[in-house]
Amino acid sequence: MYENYYGLTSKPFQLTPDPSFFFGSKWHKRAMSYLQYGLSQAEGFIVITGDIGTGKTTIANSLLDQMQADIVAAQIVTPKLTPDELVKMVASKFHINVQGSTKADILNDLEAFLMSLHKQGKRALLLVDEAQNLPLETIEELRMLSNFQAAGKPLLQSFLLGQEELQPILRAPNMEQFRQRIVASCHLAPLTDSECQGYIEYRMQHAGWAGGKLFSEGAYDRIFQFTHGVPRKINTLMDRILLYGFLEELETLDENAVENVIKEVTEEMFLPEKKAQSSAEPASILDAPIEEGQVKDVEYYKTMLAELVEALDNAISQKIKLTRYIDRLLKKKYKTYIRLKSDD
Repeated sequence: MYENYYGLTSKPFQLTPDPSFFFGSKWHKRAMSYLQYGLSQAEGFIVITGDIGTGKTTIANSLLDQMQADIVAAQIVTPKLTPDELVKMVASKFHINVQGSTKADILNDLEAFLMSLHKQGKRALLLVDEAQNLPLETIEELRMLSNFQAAGKPLLQSFLLGQEELQPILRAPNMEQFRQRIVASCHLAPLTDSECQGYIEYRMQHAGWAGGKLFSEGAYDRIFQFTHGVPRKINTLMDRILLYGFLEELETLDENAVENVIKEVTEEMFLPEKKAQSSAEPASILDAPIEEGQVKDVEYYKTMLAELVEALDNAISQKIKLTRYIDRLLKKKYKTYIRLKSDD
């Protein structure tokens, strides 16, 4: 929508991880180096952790995009899999038929597949995303899969990517054998303020931006303050800022423009901050538990009705705001259409 207005060839801040938009901050470069080092070692586990939205999946996709021809890779995003379910999923990702097979059959087929790759001078790589969801026994199953070997080298190598919760899981006393096979680990931190600006400029230029300075220094500062340098949050906010700039026909985007968008985003997309309250007092009468068969006095139900009315009013208010927003968008598009027709 705003791409033509700003002379862009693609959307610079889409939420779907795109390896072609990989931005190498200090920690992202280090994580990528660890992954590449792990590949060169052809053994052991590499563990990359980071908070939600810091770019773990983007790094994994970038690695897959640069993969050598002699590596056959599979990527899984894990819910809470049991050991048996993990074995089935890994085999399926390597296109091994698991229908009607026992775990022993699947393991035999998986070993035969890995041996066939070895004979071809190839090897297998498994990228496990959202690994913090795996139970301890399932992570242990991953270690057991690394026991498939030929000529003293493992036939299957695994990289684990997960949120910070993965770290205490791997520190558990009964994970000592797994820890001994970790050849490198890295934790992704959010971008710094200077990296945040570099990230925005890099993605704009990669999407075809060839103009001058689009954002003021104050705009960059406010973007960083609101997103705390988390790439996914930056993408969400920046997409809305560019849409706002298009609707308002702005050639430059300053701190005021960013502030207006932040207010809109806060109202429309993010939950309000919860205020501290006593655990003995419910936030609302609607949150207070009612025992089955319990009857309250009239004032209680009047208060409940008033809160329900208020909640409905707030919902209607948000709908009105959204309708006005769409109406403004249509008017802008109509004005652009009339202007183009008049030029013809």
